[in-house]
Amino acid sequence: MSETTRQHESRWPHRWAVLLVCATFPLIWIGGLVTTYKAGMAVPDWPTTYGDNMFTYSWANWVASAFNGAWDLFIEHGHRLMGSLVGFIAIGFVVSTFIGEKRNWVRGGAVLALVLVIVQGVLGGARVLMDRQTIALIHGCVGPLFFAYAIGMAVVTSKLWKESDGSDELQDGGRLKRIAIATFSLACVQLVLGANLRHLHVNTASSTFMLALAFHIIIALVLTGHIAMVCWTIFRKHRGNRKLLVPGIALATLIVIQLVLGGGSWIVKYGWPNFAIDWKIASGYTVIANSLQQGLTVTAHVAVGSLILGTAMLVMMRSLRLSGLVVTNAGDSKSSEAEPGSTTLMTGLVA
Repeated sequence: MSETTRQHESRWPHRWAVLLVCATFPLIWIGGLVTTYKAGMAVPDWPTTYGDNMFTYSWANWVASAFNGAWDLFIEHGHRLMGSLVGFIAIGFVVSTFIGEKRNWVRGGAVLALVLVIVQGVLGGARVLMDRQTIALIHGCVGPLFFAYAIGMAVVTSKLWKESDGSDELQDGGRLKRIAIATFSLACVQLVLGANLRHLHVNTASSTFMLALAFHIIIALVLTGHIAMVCWTIFRKHRGNRKLLVPGIALATLIVIQLVLGGGSWIVKYGWPNFAIDWKIASGYTVIANSLQQGLTVTAHVAVGSLILGTAMLVMMRSLRLSGLVVTNAGDSKSSEAEPGSTTLMTGLVA
């Protein structure tokens, strides 16, 4: 891509993509609270709220519900409003790409982002209308996956991505690419296992619960090992590249926090494990259902899991780009032939 072309490119697609990421993360927090407090059926109708238009439902009643014992109504209606905001931002992202983005495949990726938001909204509505745990499980998985996808779109619209000429900027980057792809894949698997564990029916047999928990813990340990390999590879071979070093450090920090939150989630929901009952810190501890401590700890565990998934996407995308896994950009709407050095990622993740 020529310097003149780069200077005239709009920065708005990237700004909208970053805004989409920033709005989606608190939506995941709120959605996690909805599941934690089992508030998914607090509003029995959809897309209306107790018969009123979602956007004209009394704000006074909504805010008051947080203080008069209807906390579940407060977070469920707030979840709907925040989801709508993300939808409007996705529309803005699509418009910005059709105005200021020359790469057709990026425009297609923006349209897909909007489609995913719509699908997620319909899944949320179907969960209310049909009251099915299976739909809630799917809804709980699509949200974090969309968050990671939005991060991917922010990466490909960034200045860093555009200024890379697609050549092999990393010495011996093949190992990092492979580990990064495997790490992101494991994070996706862990997302599904965690969502399944959270949405198990209350009457599920204890043996089934323990099996689901065992798989969740095993994959968590495997994922931790892969993140350690990613960080070690970056630190050992690419420590001078801040494009990889910073997200690598973030990924390592997040997995440590997540392991602590995982243990904390078990304690606030089920109490201290048997081997720790005699510890001084565990003496006199009582589990209080739906307490603030329980709600925040469990929901934070869900939110940090989404951050790990998104950061793994960031590391993977940058390692692929900087390692030269690219093809000529035949999708440029302004020319039938690609300019020398003009490239796109050869992967279905963002095409």
